[in-house]
Amino acid sequence: MSSLDTAPELDVTQWFNTPEPMTLGALRGKVVLLHAFQMLCPGCVRSGIPQAQRIAAIFPASEVAVIGIHTVFEHHEAMTPVALAAFIHEYRLTFPVAVDRPAGDGPIPSTMAAYGMRGTPSLVLIDRAGRVRRHSFGAEDDLKVGAEIGLLMAEPM
Repeated sequence: MSSLDTAPELDVTQWFNTPEPMTLGALRGKVVLLHAFQMLCPGCVRSGIPQAQRIAAIFPASEVAVIGIHTVFEHHEAMTPVALAAFIHEYRLTFPVAVDRPAGDGPIPSTMAAYGMRGTPSLVLIDRAGRVRRHSFGAEDDLKVGAEIGLLMAEPM
């Protein structure tokens, strides 16, 4: 997926920390940060999830939406929605978290495949017009991500 492609809609089975399901279409006008993670991913627990939590706390929700995507492509039997609910509670995550739809014909879940993610943690920044502006794999520097979010917030729609 290249920069400025329209972001594919999320294909998920369940939501946590939100009263109703969310769509990228409904979030147009906001900068959206998607954080793809797995509970058993050390890089996610060490850097990606805390970074998403900090971004959700620092940037106004009226301008920036942070969404976690629990995208399971390994250890399926250990990473159930029940286990995810406990994980979200224990790590005190406040941002909305979606469960990526399992693939019918392989290990890569639907949203992960649609975005061409290589693994977790993955970060996707979507501009106010719904276009993918950044897509990365691995730990990211907070200052760099924060600056990119700020630039996207300053752009006209």
